[in-house]
Amino acid sequence: MADTPVTPATDLAGYLTRYPQELTFGDEEPETVMDRYHTSDYEMVSDGILLDRKRLLDHVRPGRKRAASIQVEVDEVIVHGDRVASRYRLIASMRKGNVIATEIYMFGQLADDGRLHRVTQLTRTIPAEQP
Repeated sequence: MADTPVTPATDLAGYLTRYPQELTFGDEEPETVMDRYHTSDYEMVSDGILLDRKRLLDHVRPGRKRAASIQVEVDEVIVHGDRVASRYRLIASMRKGNVIATEIYMFGQLADDGRLHRVTQLTRTIPAEQP
């Protein structure tokens, strides 16, 4: 019996913690990681700015060089039908020593295969412990 693939639909909290790690520090190309969890026409509206797949990948590439570690702290997740919502924090320790902490409120729509099709999120920078 084949294992069921892990998707945002089957494990939203796992996706939130696993995806940034795989994307930033994994051995696979960013496109491969993105396609595992998102549809090819995935769109994210973050703080009112529309990011399609290409813009997201363009944003990720420099982050792979600048980040030393990423930690995700998930507070709440809800999956109901094809809708998801979450509240979590992403804390990035940068190679130059600074720490960037962001609180994220995410609302999304799933595709039939359980991957994310569209996300709208609101973010705010929060105080972070600096080394």
